[in-house]
Amino acid sequence: DLLSSWPKYAVRGNHEAMLFRVIESSNCLVPIESKYGSGLRQALHRLTDDHLAWLHSLPERATIEISGVRILLAHGAPWDGDCYLYPDAAEENWSRVADENFDLVVLGHTHYRFQHRVGRTLIVNPGSVGQARDRIVGAAWAIFDSEDMVCEQLTEPYDISVVVEEARTHDPDKLYLQEVLTRR
Repeated sequence: DLLSSWPKYAVRGNHEAMLFRVIESSNCLVPIESKYGSGLRQALHRLTDDHLAWLHSLPERATIEISGVRILLAHGAPWDGDCYLYPDAAEENWSRVADENFDLVVLGHTHYRFQHRVGRTLIVNPGSVGQARDRIVGAAWAIFDSEDMVCEQLTEPYDISVVVEEARTHDPDKLYLQEVLTRR
């Protein structure tokens, strides 16, 4: 079964939401492409019905308990999947995240790695595999130790030249797609 091998714990992000807006109303594709490039058009041509069904089934938030550790996964902020939380966010935002009453909250959206602790809650963004915004080139990821309640953030180097060339080929007028991959 194809779906059984896909990630068990995943959440819907803003690009999945945009993809389904385009599927519902194709007239919104051009304005989205003008900002983000041709990724959604490519997705529409490459994704199968099974892929789309799986993406559509993703929740906006997911909760997990591992070894007694309560974990919340959300794309943006827990209350808004399109909210950007950066390391310098106002303390009231961090307190609001911690109010969710989880030991670990894992966020994404900003492509910017960070860790922030509020009381017993560790809030982590592992960064981005493909479009890091923190000027650290490579695939960012994190590993969480549920026994010691610490998170180690790591970066793996990879040959970004293929991805940069794809950006140049498909979206030559979107220089930021190339620059975000190569800047330090």
